[in-house]
Amino acid sequence: MTTTVVRVAEVTEEATGIRSLRLVRDDGAPLGPYEAGAHGDVTGPTGLVRQYSLCSPPHETSSLLIAVKKEAGSRGGSEALHTVEVGDTLQIGEPRNLLRIADADRHVLVAGGVGVTPLLSLAYELDRRGAEFELHYFARSREQAAFAGLAETEFGARLHFGVPRADHPTLLKEVAAGLDPRAHLYTCGPEGFMAQVTAVFAPVVGEEHVHVEHFVAAEIDTSGDRPFTVELDTGEVFEVPAGKSILSVLGENGIDVFSSCEEGICGSCVSGVLDGVPEHRDNCLSAADRAAGDQMALCVSRAKTPRLKIELY
Repeated sequence: MTTTVVRVAEVTEEATGIRSLRLVRDDGAPLGPYEAGAHGDVTGPTGLVRQYSLCSPPHETSSLLIAVKKEAGSRGGSEALHTVEVGDTLQIGEPRNLLRIADADRHVLVAGGVGVTPLLSLAYELDRRGAEFELHYFARSREQAAFAGLAETEFGARLHFGVPRADHPTLLKEVAAGLDPRAHLYTCGPEGFMAQVTAVFAPVVGEEHVHVEHFVAAEIDTSGDRPFTVELDTGEVFEVPAGKSILSVLGENGIDVFSSCEEGICGSCVSGVLDGVPEHRDNCLSAADRAAGDQMALCVSRAKTPRLKIELY
């Protein structure tokens, strides 16, 4: 993985338990532009690598902005980034994107809590293009809503704070009522929240027009796993047992595949499928990508057929 050493130029407490870090290169070289919706690997003081959405304007090149929520019970990634100060150095990887802006007549962005971060970059880009879009922001309170003022003043966001979860579908249906299949929906936030958003909007705009950004890995039932064979386009063949992933089997055999989260979130290990049917278990590919069946995340996904032929990207 190619990384760049960056310096923390600014630290801002954006909301309760959420801080933003503005990152720059010491030599003044550009860090952008990047594609709206992208995220990047960040190596913190403890050496742990975590993925964070880039939430500064994508076309700006002087710095990058990330927001970090201090998670209770985390393995040390977010906690460590809540100790860094101005002048400290971190390492960041090349941005990757799983939440690209689609070709649509209308765009609706629906954020839950800190899930607003990737949607901010989409809003910046859509605004720059003069596209028709709206941003809806749900949070428990304004004090817990990072970038609430910016979202409201810059993009005219509709803020839904303190709304009981049971009332979310009613509000969402009001928004969806004015849409048709020419619109696209983008959402990020807690898993349960995104499930509500998807349930409301998918029947209106179509499942393939709902774009979801996940922060946490999906729960996977491995009780029914069976062994299968994976063949590389180079002709090498490997057996993947029930208790191991394709990624781990390749690594054990000296085949280097770039990976980061190894939980099916970041998309770094996504590779091509040339033959066979993958069993998708990731949270990074879109519904359209899964339906196409021509790529898969090697860290968590398996095979529905006895054999898969894959191409490493």
